[in-house]
Amino acid sequence: QVQLVESGGGLVQAGGSLRLSCAASGRTFSSNAMGWFRQAPGKEREFVATISRTGNNIIYADSVKGRFTISRDNAKNTVYLQMNSLKPEDTAVYYCAAGPRNMILTTIMVDYWGQGTQVTVSS
Repeated sequence: QVQLVESGGGLVQAGGSLRLSCAASGRTFSSNAMGWFRQAPGKEREFVATISRTGNNIIYADSVKGRFTISRDNAKNTVYLQMNSLKPEDTAVYYCAAGPRNMILTTIMVDYWGQGTQVTVSS
C-alpha cells in the first residue's frame, strides 16, 4: 500500500513558477514509477509527466514540454514537479500517481492516487 500526499499548489500569475511535491509513505516507493496528472473543471484527467523507478526515463505531455520538470528523490520518498512559465491553461487540480509499471502514461496504469492540489494561474 502506498499513500501519496501532494503539496505546493496555489495561485500564481501567468509566467510564474510553482513547485509541487508528493510525499509517499511505505517502503515500496522506489519500486514504483511515478507520475503527475491534472484535471481542469469539466475536463478529463490528463497525463502531465512520468518518471521511471530509477529516474533514468522521463516523458512529458507535449503541452508542458520545456516548461515542466519532473524529478524524484528515492531517499526521501518524494517526487517533484517544477512548473515554470505557467499559463492560464495550466489551471487544474494536479494529482500525484504511482504504479508498478516502468512508466505511467495513462490513468489505467495508476495503482495509487494522491488527493490532489489546486494550481490556479491568473492572466
